[in-house]
Amino acid sequence: MTTSIRRATPTDADLLSALAIATYTETFGDSYPPEDLAAFLHAHYSPEPQRRELEDPRSAAWLLFEGDHPIGYLAAGPNSLPHADAQEGDIELKRLYVLTSRQGVGHGARLMDAFLAWLDQPHRRTLWVGVWSENYGAQRFYARHGCQQVGSYEFPVGDSRDLEFILRRP
Repeated sequence: MTTSIRRATPTDADLLSALAIATYTETFGDSYPPEDLAAFLHAHYSPEPQRRELEDPRSAAWLLFEGDHPIGYLAAGPNSLPHADAQEGDIELKRLYVLTSRQGVGHGARLMDAFLAWLDQPHRRTLWVGVWSENYGAQRFYARHGCQQVGSYEFPVGDSRDLEFILRRP
């Protein structure tokens, strides 16, 4: 089936919300108590937070479709990772998810290529990424795209705290 990528707009907030909740739950749903997961998903991935991000001119998101069906996305915006070297104007890759059933065939790389083309225009900007310390596949993926670990922090989901690595591509 044919795949396509397009830049998301504020009118995609509901679609992006549904995809974000589905992919996050699929990936990490068993990692947290149900009430923590539900509160986190509502606070961060419900339609209104997605709409705010999509309306922010410093942010961008791309949707990956297989035919007419959304199967993945990438969202980026102003860096919020806690690192002493972070500067105004740096960009954070906030989320890159592909449905589990569609992984392993290069979809993540296609989304990353679209994002990097945007990131580096009109000039190359510093990229920051937070990645779970136990997500070795994602760490290898970002390393292939020039990111190196430069720190760590705790990522809260309710009362749970995950050790996250801070990656940077200068």
